Amino acid sequence: MSSSSKIVLFELNEVPWRVIDDHVEAHPESPLARILPRAARYETIAEDTSLSPWITWPTLHRGVADEEHTITDFGQDLGEINAAYPSVWEILARHGVRTGVCGSLHSYPLPSNAHDYAFYVPDVFAAGSECFPRSIEAFQDFNLSMSRESARNVSTSLPVRKALRFVARAPGLGLTPKTALDVAGQLVDERLHPFRKVRRRTYQVVLAFDVFMKELARTRPSFATFFTNHVASSMHRYWAARYPGDYDVYEFDGAWAKTYKDEIAWTMGRVDRMLARVLAFVEASPDYELWIASSMGQAATEAHQILTQVYLQDVPRFMRALGFEGGEWESRPAMAPRVILSLREPSASRFEAALRGITIADRGPLPWKRLANGVFRIHPGILQNVKDETCTVRGDPVPFEKLGFANVTIQDSVGQSAYHVPSGSLIRYAPGRAVDRARPQVSTRDVAPSLLRAFGITPPPHMRGASFA
Repeated sequence: MSSSSKIVLFELNEVPWRVIDDHVEAHPESPLARILPRAARYETIAEDTSLSPWITWPTLHRGVADEEHTITDFGQDLGEINAAYPSVWEILARHGVRTGVCGSLHSYPLPSNAHDYAFYVPDVFAAGSECFPRSIEAFQDFNLSMSRESARNVSTSLPVRKALRFVARAPGLGLTPKTALDVAGQLVDERLHPFRKVRRRTYQVVLAFDVFMKELARTRPSFATFFTNHVASSMHRYWAARYPGDYDVYEFDGAWAKTYKDEIAWTMGRVDRMLARVLAFVEASPDYELWIASSMGQAATEAHQILTQVYLQDVPRFMRALGFEGGEWESRPAMAPRVILSLREPSASRFEAALRGITIADRGPLPWKRLANGVFRIHPGILQNVKDETCTVRGDPVPFEKLGFANVTIQDSVGQSAYHVPSGSLIRYAPGRAVDRARPQVSTRDVAPSLLRAFGITPPPHMRGASFA
């Protein structure tokens, strides 16, 4: 590959070859089916000790595994990590490669040299709505609000003021009439079929993709990223409906499976709509390539019904109950039902001691972990189908409500019927270029150095991965 190449990196989070192959077989005329015979295809292997998207994507972006980059969750201070193991977009921008970023994980905060980028839209776990150019902030403000509202269950409420601000600026941000009609159709469809309101999660990505395509066409960067989690979200929940034969024990009835069996296919259909647009851009510009990467994959776990899940819904109440004032702690963005809190010493040590004294009903200690620099992750959501809504704090029984906990009813009665596995997918499509149709294995650590070499940049010494491009 020559250094004159340009690359669009479409980050299709966690989608394995099995789902891609099934989709292509079912839709042989789809954009994905059209390019696969002419694309280089790889099975990526995530070599991280823990498999979560907030871990495996930094590995792909930085060329080192989690034991080196030490990113384990959102809310960490990445200052020292970014200096030691910068992301591929940071390195490219530093070398004068015009770069655009849209939603890639751990892309917040906005870099100090944001004006050197073509565009820069941080991920949906950003602590603020800062973007470059600033005109995108109306979208990002709305996007972040919707992400906070719709975590495990999809919220039917809207942040009205932020939504109106976004709508007023939508045409200039790239929102297309087709997308507006699609969103309107979704609202009508979920009134007729209430279970389909779970598809609202995907429409945040649909809106974001309009913004991305507007900026891609306007600025024509040499390297650009776009991240989507909408298929991964559907696979976690509805793998058991799509692949019921994967389980030895299957707790769902036929009605549940019939209701949700098409959800993964529907989300892949939205991928095809996005790919049709980005492929039109790439194929009209012979110096561009399209890379589609997953960072890891998913496979079946357990087909159990989850009727309720414990959430820490009122964090200020929780902290007050444990004796902490507002100025002693800071809440950081996290993927619900996780909660990330940051405290300074001596408050951090007091907080750790307080957490050690909490148990949840008959389920044992409250799940939590202390990360670096006084950052704590609390994860009550792994407590499911709890009957006794009581906590014990330092030996005293306390109702859930007084501590800010809630035993939330799950809309679709499912937790995670599929979860992370090391094997993922990577597709590299260069229009007009002949490729080998084999599907070799490569490490996710190989992606960043391969991208850098594609632009004629020697990878830094810590990137020890091989180049496959």
